Amino acid sequence: MADKQPPTVVEGATGDVEDELPAAKSAEDRKAASALASLDANNDDAAASAKDVDHEAVSKAMKSLGGAAAGAAAKTNASAAKAAPAKNVKVDAADVALVLDQLELTRAKATELLKAHDGDAVKAMRGYVNA
Repeated sequence: MADKQPPTVVEGATGDVEDELPAAKSAEDRKAASALASLDANNDDAAASAKDVDHEAVSKAMKSLGGAAAGAAAKTNASAAKAAPAKNVKVDAADVALVLDQLELTRAKATELLKAHDGDAVKAMRGYVNA
């Protein structure tokens, strides 16, 4: 036979998920949590929901959380900055094949990467990995 429980104990779940989550410690964490919570809000009007989203706050929240999307956006911005100064560099076909094989890129991306690094395959691969 089970022992009698005190009257303050309630069987089953008693709170919402928000009550069970630990509180954010820093101001940045609280801002990120509020931005993400605003995305989770259920609105019936999809157009109103799209207008309420603050894209800058969402991107900052994702960057502070270290999301992959933030990293991809940073890589896109970095590659756009590199693409501005167009260089006329001849690229060796063997280097393109090496970059294709090792980094699993398309031929166009491998050629662009090699041109950005003056045709040097080692610099191109190091630059790709470190970016």
